[in-house]
Amino acid sequence: MKYGFWYRFALWLVPLLFSWISLIIFSTCRIRVHGQEHWDTIVAREKPAIASFWHYSILFILYYMRKKNSVAMVSASKDGEFVDRIVKGMGYETVRGSRKKGGIQAIKGLIRHMRNGKNAAIVADGSQGPERVVQAGCIVLASRAQAPILPLIWSCSRYKRFGSWDGTALPLPFSTIDFFYGEPLYVPPKIKADAIETYRLLLEEQLNNMYSEAWGLYGRATH
Repeated sequence: MKYGFWYRFALWLVPLLFSWISLIIFSTCRIRVHGQEHWDTIVAREKPAIASFWHYSILFILYYMRKKNSVAMVSASKDGEFVDRIVKGMGYETVRGSRKKGGIQAIKGLIRHMRNGKNAAIVADGSQGPERVVQAGCIVLASRAQAPILPLIWSCSRYKRFGSWDGTALPLPFSTIDFFYGEPLYVPPKIKADAIETYRLLLEEQLNNMYSEAWGLYGRATH
């Protein structure tokens, strides 16, 4: 049965397990923060910002940013229901939507939450990729909400890479994690399609440069 007992049971169990397992694993890790001044700049503004990051990095970023008073955009798919429960269990508000389903309504929902003082979290390369290619939604949100985009990247000494399209990575216990805040990107209000593409490419270049720097610390070109 599509939404039978085992599906409902998994919806209850998976978020609970994720919260406990991530807390146990990440509490053993050494975390080195780079670019703290960029986060301090955001805090000093006393206005919401938009955290943007590659999909591979989502597991640790959900944990690390969980106390930043944030709302996250989650896929509207059936599988997204698990992510939605996980994200809510870690203290985030959520809106549902993606590039292919409900994206505009999700952007509007994020803006409503941001007007109430919440930071937004949005995966730069979306829920289905392509990997490390910025989707336009983040730029549209920044323009409409008039909020800066804060790029985030992490790398680590030891991790498990899963076989998903993005190579989702999970730091292993007792590893060293290098977490990077990037320089905020400010997008003009009411930008048109050509300008959206310009800023999309700027954010993509910035995230990929940060990605190369972060993984270069461990002698790797990619994760």
